[in-house]
Amino acid sequence: HCARRRRRCRKRRRRSGADGAALPARRNRAPPDRPDGLDALQRRPICRRMHDLPSPDMRHRILDAAERLIQAEGVPGLTIARAAAEAGVSKGGLLHHFASKEALLSALMERLAGFVREAFEATIAAQPEGPGRVARACIHWQFDDAACADERSDRAAAVFLAAHHHDPRLLDPIRKVLAGFRARVEGDGLPPGIGTVVWAACDGLFTARLFGLYTLSEAERAAMHAALLRLVEAGR
Repeated sequence: HCARRRRRCRKRRRRSGADGAALPARRNRAPPDRPDGLDALQRRPICRRMHDLPSPDMRHRILDAAERLIQAEGVPGLTIARAAAEAGVSKGGLLHHFASKEALLSALMERLAGFVREAFEATIAAQPEGPGRVARACIHWQFDDAACADERSDRAAAVFLAAHHHDPRLLDPIRKVLAGFRARVEGDGLPPGIGTVVWAACDGLFTARLFGLYTLSEAERAAMHAALLRLVEAGR
C-alpha cells in the first residue's frame, strides 16, 4: 500500500514538471500574518447566542424573572425552564449561574435580604447621631419613606411569604438581617423596651398592610406616628 502511494506521488511530480505548472498550495498552509498553521475551520470563531454569554446583567435578569414568577404563582410556579424563558435566556445560560432550582431560590433570598439591609442602613444614616437613632429610622421607614410601600418592597414581601410556605429555612438570610437590626434598636441608647416597642409597632403595621388585615386612617397613622416619636424623645 505504501509503495503504491509513493509511485503515485512520483507520477504527479513528473506530470507537474512536464506541464510547468506548480502544484496547488496546501489548504491549511498559514497566511503570512498567521504563522500558527491553523486552517480555516480552526480559526473560525465559535458562534453562541448573545444572551447565553455570561454577563453581570444576566444574573440579575434571572433573579428578577424568578421574583415575578414566585409573586404571581408561588414557588411551585418557578421552574428552571420557565425562569429561563421569563428572563430571555437559554436553560444552559441559567444553569451557568444557578445549578438548580434550590440554588436559584437561595440566591434570590440572599439578594432580597441584601435589599432590605441596604435600604434600612441608608435610612439609619440619614438620621441624626445620638440615642434613638435606629428607633427613629424605624419610624421614618414605616411612616415617611415611600420606599417602604413601593412595588419593589411589596414584591419582596410576597416572595418571602411564598418562600416561607415552600421551605421556612429559605428565610434564614432575612432572619439574620432583621436580628441584627433588632439588636441595634435595643442597644440604641434608649431605656430598655422602648426600641422594642417601636420595632414591634412598625413591624405590625407592615404585616397588616401585607396581609390586608386592616388599614389605618390618615388621622390614626398621624397619631401613631406622633406617639412613637414622643416615646423615643422621652427616652433620650
